[in-house]
Amino acid sequence: MDGEVFARLLSDEGQALLREVRGVEPAQELAVATRLRQRYEPALVSAAMAQSRLRGRAEAKFGPSDAHSLYFTADGLEQATRAPVAAHRARRMRELGVRTAVDLCCGIGADALALAREGIRVLAVDRSPLTCAVARANAGVLGLAGLVEVRCADVTEVATEGYDALFADPARRTGRGRVFDPEAYSPPLSWAVETGRAAPLAALKVAPGIPHEAVPPEAEAEWVSYGGDVKEAVLWFGTGRGSSGGVRATLLPAGDTLAGRGLPDPEVGPVGRYLYEPDGAVIRAHLVAEAAEQLGGRLIDPTIAYVTADTAHATPYTTGYEITDVLPFNVKKLRALLRARGVGVVTVKKRGSAVEPEELRRKLKLEPKSASGSCTVFLTRVAGAPSMLLGHPLA
Repeated sequence: MDGEVFARLLSDEGQALLREVRGVEPAQELAVATRLRQRYEPALVSAAMAQSRLRGRAEAKFGPSDAHSLYFTADGLEQATRAPVAAHRARRMRELGVRTAVDLCCGIGADALALAREGIRVLAVDRSPLTCAVARANAGVLGLAGLVEVRCADVTEVATEGYDALFADPARRTGRGRVFDPEAYSPPLSWAVETGRAAPLAALKVAPGIPHEAVPPEAEAEWVSYGGDVKEAVLWFGTGRGSSGGVRATLLPAGDTLAGRGLPDPEVGPVGRYLYEPDGAVIRAHLVAEAAEQLGGRLIDPTIAYVTADTAHATPYTTGYEITDVLPFNVKKLRALLRARGVGVVTVKKRGSAVEPEELRRKLKLEPKSASGSCTVFLTRVAGAPSMLLGHPLA
């Protein structure tokens, strides 16, 4: 889709076509497109069908209401921040006193829209004319055009002085797939860091797998998860929380935040009655020690992020399980034990094990139709030895 076709998609004709293709099932697409091409230009039909598919995919990130109102490109949707994550970051900026911000590498505008919804005036910049047109249309759809100015330009040439804050989301994908080297971002992370350092407040979105040694010492690093899945890391400048203790894990949608205090690694000890699995953001932020302190717990192995305790605790930063068995790894013994207990369904979790969950399920050959019990099986190491832990989630 080029800019001309997208402009036609915004016309009355394009809007009518979008209404016609909404909800078309994949199996019906060819027949529907063939019929619609008798009344509409083929390029416009193809664009509308593609937009309908993208809107369906966007529901997971933006929710059904916004997803079927906004406009997307394939790359823009892939790069876009999940709406609740963008809202969390925008809310924090507002709480830090931000009233104006520049959004560099704005893409389809997901982050700019979140900032504008917090009442922040935004300059959104991207180098792609089509992407800028999409971002501009999205601001209009949500009634935020008065707060969002979209500018098509090279972000490295845009003056950012005079704004309260800067947000940057360098592209981490190329035509060959995802980019893992921060200096291969577009623009490179080093440029974004220098630009962020010069701003009164800055937030740089980076991949959650960024090494801790790559985090500038004056930056606060925040890892964010949504529903237990780690979504991003953000390098914050200007919050006054850099250097020691400048690490946090935020768990959405609840918004619980665990701040680092530089605690030493927890002690290692035997598996107790309860096992706790830290949230991925807690693990990425290297805050397992802080989570273990809340539990009064210990590690089961010095290299494994499972915490064990002898009493049950409730904490938003971990998921708890009551452990019934701790066994050396042995598939035959596990299969016999599960069958003897009438277990037909297992949830397999692994950490520090080379065995894949699907491989184990095939070897167990359980029969869920004839056995109604369920069990969680942890494939891990205990004091360096390959082990199996059996248990059930805590209420």
